Amino acid sequence: QVQLVESGGGLVQPGGSLRLSCAASGHIGSVSAMGWYRQRPGDQRELVASLPTGGLPNYAASAKGRFTISTEYTMTTTTVYLQMSSLKFEDTAVYFCTVDTRGARKYWGQGIQVTVSS
Repeated sequence: QVQLVESGGGLVQPGGSLRLSCAASGHIGSVSAMGWYRQRPGDQRELVASLPTGGLPNYAASAKGRFTISTEYTMTTTTVYLQMSSLKFEDTAVYFCTVDTRGARKYWGQGIQVTVSS
């Protein structure tokens, strides 16, 4: 059973920072990439950032220069982080982490709310 558990969301003021974490465990297989998507109210889900294993990160235009994706691997857990700074009202969304495997499977986290409000 593969589990992706997100944490670190919440309420933050404009200009503030948050760090999202996503711990992936279980029989995932060989990971080809990890990433973060978000879904704003009334919008479709969109890619925020992705990081191929052994590759360079890829960011949405809205995230470049403000967000940083990183990963950490241990014996039992793979974790992907999204460091978000200079947050704006329009960053308010539900954020989802993803894990892509070399077997062409994609796993999703349950989603975590980020609200930017004064």
